[in-house]
Formats: sequence, C-alpha cells, structure tokens
Amino acid sequence: MIRSKKNIILIGFMGVGKGSVAREVIKQSDYIAIDTDDLIESMENRTIKKIFAQEGEAYFRDLEKKISKWLENGVKNTLISTGGGFYKQKNLKDIGIVVLLNSPFEKIIKRINSHPNAVKKLKKRPLLSDLKKAKELYDERMPEYMALADMIIDVTNKSAFDCSKEILKKVKAYV
Repeated sequence: MIRSKKNIILIGFMGVGKGSVAREVIKQSDYIAIDTDDLIESMENRTIKKIFAQEGEAYFRDLEKKISKWLENGVKNTLISTGGGFYKQKNLKDIGIVVLLNSPFEKIIKRINSHPNAVKKLKKRPLLSDLKKAKELYDERMPEYMALADMIIDVTNKSAFDCSKEILKKVKAYV
C-alpha cells in the first residue's frame, strides 16, 4: 500500500539502534527526523524514566497516543524514530511506512553494553533494569513487530550507515 505522506516509522525493541539509524537516514536523504520519546520528554519537561516512576506506564502510553494522532495529522516526509512500545498505536500504518529494525535480544544488550555511554543508555530505559523481564517483553513484542512491519531490516552486525542505505533503497522501491 502506498502511503502519500511518505513518512518512515522505525519500530523495534529498545536499544536496537533506531536513533542511530535515524541520524544516518537524515544525513543521506531529504528526510527530517522526529523521535517520539524526545517529543514526550519535551511535552512533559521530564525524562521518560521520571514519567514512568511518577505516573506509570499507562500514563506514558497515553502520551504516545497523543503523539501518534499529531503525527498522523500533521507530519509528512519525516523519519519517525519510536520508543519500543510505540508500535501499539492503532494508527501506525496511517502515519507512514513501518520499518522494523530487527536483532536478537542478546545482540541488543551487547550493543548497549559496548557503547561508551552504556550506563546512561541503560538508565534511560527503565524496562531494561531487569534483563529477565526485558527478555520476556522482547519475546512478547517480536511477533507483533513482525506482523506490523512493511519491511524488516536486520541490523545485527551492521553499521547504522549500512542500515540507513538499505532502508532508503527499500523505501524508494516501496513507494
């Protein structure tokens, strides 16, 4: 299905590299980028971690719903990097082309832990504080990610640059 807005929506488990890939896509194209978690932090003037701690996950998901409606109605030709649970928004396919960044759980954790700012990256993701629960969440979400995706990009052992080239090539063929 061709979507007239030509937005690209990056979905995938937290820490898979959506932000890194998004930065590369905008370097290589005319797209601008929006990060849904950054938008929420700006709206609330506090971090995702604080929102979860002070208000809970349900409140955070309501904020994601507000963002999804705004994206559907007002955003075109944009690469949208999403938080790990944003894929549950009912209007996702109305916003743009859904691209799943895919990698095994163990590789995602290894990627985060090998990053120079690993401690900061883990702190930013409250749902990764318990790796057993995080793995269960990954296993729960993967079939849902796969079902929603218009295209799947395996990011395992690939640079953000290479992933972005692959996305742009596939999106061009898709639209």
